[in-house]
Amino acid sequence: MGSERFGGVGVALVTPFREDGTVDIDAFSRHAENMIAGGVDYLVPCGTTGESATMSDAEQAEVIRAAVSVADGRVEVLAGAGANATSEAVARSKAAAKAGADGLLSVAPYYNKPPQAGLYTHFEAVAAATDLPVVLYNVPGRTSSNILPETVVRLATIPNVVGIKEASGDLEQIGTVLRDRPDGFLVLSGDDELTLPMLALGADGLISVVANVAPVETAALVHSGLEGDFARARSLHYQLLDLMRCSFVETNPIPVKTAVELLGGPTARFRPPLVPLSEGARARLETAIASAGIERFDGGAR
Repeated sequence: MGSERFGGVGVALVTPFREDGTVDIDAFSRHAENMIAGGVDYLVPCGTTGESATMSDAEQAEVIRAAVSVADGRVEVLAGAGANATSEAVARSKAAAKAGADGLLSVAPYYNKPPQAGLYTHFEAVAAATDLPVVLYNVPGRTSSNILPETVVRLATIPNVVGIKEASGDLEQIGTVLRDRPDGFLVLSGDDELTLPMLALGADGLISVVANVAPVETAALVHSGLEGDFARARSLHYQLLDLMRCSFVETNPIPVKTAVELLGGPTARFRPPLVPLSEGARARLETAIASAGIERFDGGAR
């Protein structure tokens, strides 16, 4: 098992927007407080779920500062700071550190499709730019580049590269990383639906989308698995399974932002090219929320 820091459950926070499209920091802060009250172990602002691809450098820094302020030392903040240009990823990593983040979540360069040597060089530069711990983020479905196990293990020799969020969906690949990783190197699920099998293989936790909607239940699932209570973890997995699936019925974060609104959280607004959830998918989502027995948010706590 990897180190405890950034193990457990991190929530990939949605970013609320106002009607004019600007970031709603007040709504973001209320939602982050809901997540802490729900029992998540750390906050993850400015990731895919946070629509970071449409945010300016200044907006990202503002959101990270807000997450740090809400966390107030109670939980840590693992800030998304990736980019497809290495120089930009370095700059965003430095800015996240300046904003008070406790660690960095750095996605594989997207669109460029670098070879493995290029991926190594990219993350080596990010790690050298800051003393903060760096968690790699492998999500080939978004980036079109896959960080292979041998590259992960090589990167794990860099002292402040402390883990990987694995969202390749490939349990064979993930199992190889878990087998070959050095002691203390975290392997985190980046896919809610694969969390249970990954925990069974020895993973250290989850960076979750569905925790935006069900922080209490998601935290209970992961902590049960980490404690070896797989009967309870399995029960919670099946309780949340339809909701996990419906959270990706259309492009993330469209469904999960809609679910947050349905439960009394911030209004679901999106920056183009994302658009509101279709009516058919919304009906499926409402059914999944009801079936999972998820309670509404209540003024900053569940």
